[in-house]
Amino acid sequence: MTNKKWFVIEKINYGENNDSFAIAKIADTVEQATKFLVHLDALNDRKSRTYFLASDVATVLNRVITSHNKSVENGTYYEQNPEVKKPSDEMPF
Repeated sequence: MTNKKWFVIEKINYGENNDSFAIAKIADTVEQATKFLVHLDALNDRKSRTYFLASDVATVLNRVITSHNKSVENGTYYEQNPEVKKPSDEMPF
């Protein structure tokens, strides 16, 4: 089993095309990483410094797929996307 991590990346802009990136915090869950991000943003006193979340592709895609499947299952996907018709439970034949 892979040990998946979420990173809060700090980006500092020193001028045009001159950015610096560093890992500010490491979290085990996206919820924990989001809390770190919110608090770091609140403490940020420089316009040249920003934060964003990052992880490996497999972790991010797994999170997206799981969230999408949950929304399809509970019906919120169809509520938020009325142009997509919900499949009927009836057998087509």
